[in-house]
Amino acid sequence: MTLPVGFRVELDRHTRVIDGGRALLGGFPTRLLRLTPRARRLFVGRSLTVRDAASALLADRLTDTGMAHPVAHSLPAPADPRYTVVVPVRDRPRQLDRLLRSIGTDTSVIVVDDASRRPAAVAAVAACHGARLVVLAANAGPAGARNAGLRLVTTPYVVFADSDIVLAPETVPTLLRHFADPLVAMAVPRITGLPAPARSWIERYENARSSLDLGAHPALVRPGTPVSWASSACLVARVDALAEGFDERLRVGEDVDLCWRLIAAGRRVRYEPAVRAAHEHRVRLGDWLQRKAVYGTGAQPLARRHPAYIAPAVFAPWGTAFAAALLVQRRWSVPAAGAVLGVVTLRIARRLDGTRHPYRLAARLTVNGALGTLAQTSALLTRHWWPLTAVGCTASRRLRRAAAVAAVADIALEYRRDGTPLDPLRYGLARRLDDLAYGAGVWFSALEGRSTTALRPRVTR
Repeated sequence: MTLPVGFRVELDRHTRVIDGGRALLGGFPTRLLRLTPRARRLFVGRSLTVRDAASALLADRLTDTGMAHPVAHSLPAPADPRYTVVVPVRDRPRQLDRLLRSIGTDTSVIVVDDASRRPAAVAAVAACHGARLVVLAANAGPAGARNAGLRLVTTPYVVFADSDIVLAPETVPTLLRHFADPLVAMAVPRITGLPAPARSWIERYENARSSLDLGAHPALVRPGTPVSWASSACLVARVDALAEGFDERLRVGEDVDLCWRLIAAGRRVRYEPAVRAAHEHRVRLGDWLQRKAVYGTGAQPLARRHPAYIAPAVFAPWGTAFAAALLVQRRWSVPAAGAVLGVVTLRIARRLDGTRHPYRLAARLTVNGALGTLAQTSALLTRHWWPLTAVGCTASRRLRRAAAVAAVADIALEYRRDGTPLDPLRYGLARRLDDLAYGAGVWFSALEGRSTTALRPRVTR
């Protein structure tokens, strides 16, 4: 299967064009791709359009390595763009009405009532909008409800949208264009907050830092990359690629499981932030904390199904040595950490031999790797391992210092990056509560499952 003529890709913002266009450096993991003179002529600036078999092969290689991404609005529309929207719902008639109004009456919609306590209200809303209603006698959970609707879909594509979502008119048509790539099985939009004034400081934080918001940049979804999973709050998928659909044994993390099963089968999942779906975030502190903890409880079931994909952090061997040297906080720590970085820079430079500035490029890559290592170490201390950190802080002054630096640095960096209208104090409080709740959920699931798989970092070359 090859990409069609007219398929256009653009280099990722982190992909560097080096040596006057003779090579590309980027992707996940980072790699050097040397270009032949013929391949260089295929580019117009930082974009490439498929015109023949050679350009299709190069575009496919670039997208598969994360060095480039499809330009969604320029992709050809599918030959048969018909789709059905499946909406799992339990009560929430007001939210369901809002979603169905955003979808319109020209689209096939299946509403699956997952054993609502007030089924008449849900039925009235579905009837008002001409949606097909399926009523489940017992609560099956999000996965079971979606599968019940999926079994009734007869169109080539299915859209899953939670009842607390609002769809923009261009969201689904744009996502459908990604299926011009025959390997794409699923495409998801960016999930943002509803366009309304925030009523609380938690809502302002969530609008800037939602767990469902995967960022402002397009990505190929793949474990171990910046976008390692995709949410089922809103997604578009090929019906024939889903097989039996979601795993109904999972009450949380069922979307991550489906995403990773598709990837393991050799299919692609695209994240497209050029289009959005608005989500009604939880705004009450208790509900918000509970939801964060629930997300964490999905870690161990996912670890049991996908042990190679899940880890709270992924380190290179040198990254482990670098972080350990700094954490022990001895007189020799900084020189030792610097020596590690020096050795790594030399090793990377040898691999970049033949480029114009191998040591300059290697130094940049080493610094980026060191910053990533520090960020993951900080997350371990303040999020995934916080119960251990809390216990250790009672006995170790060095650990107290490391935890304090990690917490403050994390808040300072993320506050600037998120651009939230929330003041730094409340942002910092919300950030720490977010981490505490999620980490508690992870530990609860690990203890319940009697396994530490979801808590163990992975060291890989």
